[in-house]
Amino acid sequence: MDRRHIVNLDDLRIMARRRVPKLIYDFIEGGVDDELGLERNVAAFARRSLVPRYMVDVAEPDQETHLFGRTWSSPFGIAPTGGISNFRRGADMMLLRAARAANIPFIMSGASTASMEDMAREAPEHGWYQMYTARDRSISEDMIRRAADLGIQVLVITVDVPVMANRERNRRNGFDRPLKLTLGSRMDALRRPLWLRDYLLNGLAMLENWKPYAPAGASATEVGSFVADQMPASITWADIERFRALWPRPLILKGVMRTDDAIRAAEIGVDGLIVSNHGARQLDRAPASLDVLPALDAEVGERMVLMLDGGVRRGSDILIALASGAKFVFLGRPTLYGAIAGGNEGASLAVELLCNEISSVMAQIGCPSLADFGPDWLHRDPDDPRRNFPQ
Repeated sequence: MDRRHIVNLDDLRIMARRRVPKLIYDFIEGGVDDELGLERNVAAFARRSLVPRYMVDVAEPDQETHLFGRTWSSPFGIAPTGGISNFRRGADMMLLRAARAANIPFIMSGASTASMEDMAREAPEHGWYQMYTARDRSISEDMIRRAADLGIQVLVITVDVPVMANRERNRRNGFDRPLKLTLGSRMDALRRPLWLRDYLLNGLAMLENWKPYAPAGASATEVGSFVADQMPASITWADIERFRALWPRPLILKGVMRTDDAIRAAEIGVDGLIVSNHGARQLDRAPASLDVLPALDAEVGERMVLMLDGGVRRGSDILIALASGAKFVFLGRPTLYGAIAGGNEGASLAVELLCNEISSVMAQIGCPSLADFGPDWLHRDPDDPRRNFPQ
């Protein structure tokens, strides 16, 4: 990979798009229904701005952030993305290594193609585990016990996938359950020789964390069918209370967007929320994560850790989220594109680009340390009827 021609995350997206077939790129990039939510997530950041403060010594901006008893080198981490060894072989571990090298957290997806045991061996201090609840709750409970026994520090439970979403791009491409590739998709794959070589040599990637629960000797395709029978599954507050009782360390809910849900989560002992609309991949008419964050911060910001994902494409977006009430920020597509485009080097470069952008913006706005950063850097337009920033 020639780094000289890569100046931002979108360059990595373009490179990744050239490497994989259209049906895979559409799976990653796409939303649901009319895909209005994708635009809404990005537009929420575009509507906000930061007010600079000058005559400040910003020679060495410090972006260290404290979260769950640890000091991280930057205020962001890598969000969970599932099935990604089908996009580039070994992509889960590439992202984990990039996180470890940069001293930021990596959240392993509940649909990952590496195992939580692999993660615990390679980066025990940097890997969190995200879980999708199974219809057979004994599977979920055993996953929690496995993660606890491995010493994984943070458990993230995704709550915003009660049913399968209407991802029309996938349906048009034949990327559905079961997989039915169109003739156009097959021809397109032939024009992506690096991806095709990986696929022909290795076949469909195994969903490793689910393999122990499928029938013995099941193939990757059979394990995938088993998982399709187990999820999505409706999750209730009784489940969250049960998971809270089983899990001994910080417990995070991902996907909460209502203040009443946030209050109830705080009341039953949940430690934090990742405010998220699932990257606009579940409910097309859901609000942008950033737009609901200030209200959640006002209600529960003193009682639990609020984090955010969705629509983050720049270091400046991360700072806007922090100024709006988030304590930490996660992003999935941009770092995944780095891994697809350039393997280990590309994953690390995606993280490096973000760190550099954060440092540059901190200097531009006169913030020498994130310990001093807050809502007073966020511009509030009193004439904007959409204004919902913290006061």
